[in-house]
Amino acid sequence: MTTLAHPTVPRQHLPAVLASVVAVGLAVSAWGAKDPTTWFLETVWVLVGLPIVVLTRRRFPLTNLLCCLLAAHALVLAVGGHYTYAEVPLGDWVRDTFGLDRNPYDRFGHLMQGFVPAVLVRELLSRTSPLRGSRWLAPLTVCACLAFSAVFEMLEWLSAVVGGQAADAFLATQGDVWDTQWDMFCALIGATVSVLVLSRVHDRQLAALDGDGRQVQ
Repeated sequence: MTTLAHPTVPRQHLPAVLASVVAVGLAVSAWGAKDPTTWFLETVWVLVGLPIVVLTRRRFPLTNLLCCLLAAHALVLAVGGHYTYAEVPLGDWVRDTFGLDRNPYDRFGHLMQGFVPAVLVRELLSRTSPLRGSRWLAPLTVCACLAFSAVFEMLEWLSAVVGGQAADAFLATQGDVWDTQWDMFCALIGATVSVLVLSRVHDRQLAALDGDGRQVQ
């Protein structure tokens, strides 16, 4: 069975390895973060989600594909939290190299906000509802990701109302009046591409789960 596991890492150990990498990444990103409040707001999803995944790993283990994607997304959030999205050095390099008007790391983050949750939503729906194999699974997955993106934008709006200018680093609008619309559009594109590209691989890994939810070797 094809997985994203490195050949030297046994597949059953991959989630634990990834959880350790994420924990270390969080700790490193917190050390010397430009704005501790922004770091917390950007990484709170990881701070909440990582313990949940670890505590439910035996009762509801996730596919290795989803574990890899969640770990990658967590590191993207950690980097954005450390520097603030508008000032990530790699984004500055891309902006200067390609003559862009803004640091694009925020756009990348919102693409990931659709790409990774699409597999998470798809896995939850496939394993807990009658939608597995249904033609409705793909559109409902994309709709759920777009709805989450909309809720996230409302949370950003709330932070701006409460925090005023202090929330600018979290918002990362960089002067773009259409930033909210762009963020949601990026999430939509990310979710759509994820469903189109990863569904077959995901289905194979879902099929490899036995009745107890353990991944078959």
